[in-house]
Amino acid sequence: MGYFYHNGLGVEQNYSKAIEYYQKASDAGDHTSSFNLGLLHFRGLGVEKNVKKAHEYYLKAATKGMPQAQFDVALMFENGEGCTQNYSESAFWYEEAAKRGNAEAFNNLGVLFKEGLGVEQSDKKAYILFKQSAMKNSPEGQFNLGAMYDQGLGCEANQEKAIEWCRKASFQGHQKAKDIMHRMQQEGQIVF
Repeated sequence: MGYFYHNGLGVEQNYSKAIEYYQKASDAGDHTSSFNLGLLHFRGLGVEKNVKKAHEYYLKAATKGMPQAQFDVALMFENGEGCTQNYSESAFWYEEAAKRGNAEAFNNLGVLFKEGLGVEQSDKKAYILFKQSAMKNSPEGQFNLGAMYDQGLGCEANQEKAIEWCRKASFQGHQKAKDIMHRMQQEGQIVF
């Protein structure tokens, strides 16, 4: 019932009622309801915005194996949002979400490895993670993979592959990639 009130399906949308039903289901162990409670608290829908509570609900759903909750809690640990910033915890939860196929988790974990935040710095691991993200059609992963090829980080430098991945990200609306491709076209370096 919480879902119906949350989304106004067959009933008038009512976030307060949604929270009431989600809370009962969450208390009974339903991880989807825990995640939805986190979402409502994070956005301040039906309750006062409370990112600390959102983090707690996301973490509850994450521990039950929900990939989107794992990604969201990782992002919160990375940014210190609703919790103390902790790159090691962030890396752990990104890895859990990546194991379950979350494309953006592969990318964000790659960034942590590239920068050495919460994990031992490794361009090779960053390259592998960006490639996994890119292969799952993530524009950010495609852009980052292109940058790795461009700079020869974790792989052999390869301008053709750098342009190929940057172009793919550009076609998906990635703004930095679009700007780079436009500049390269203006300078006559590439032809579309």
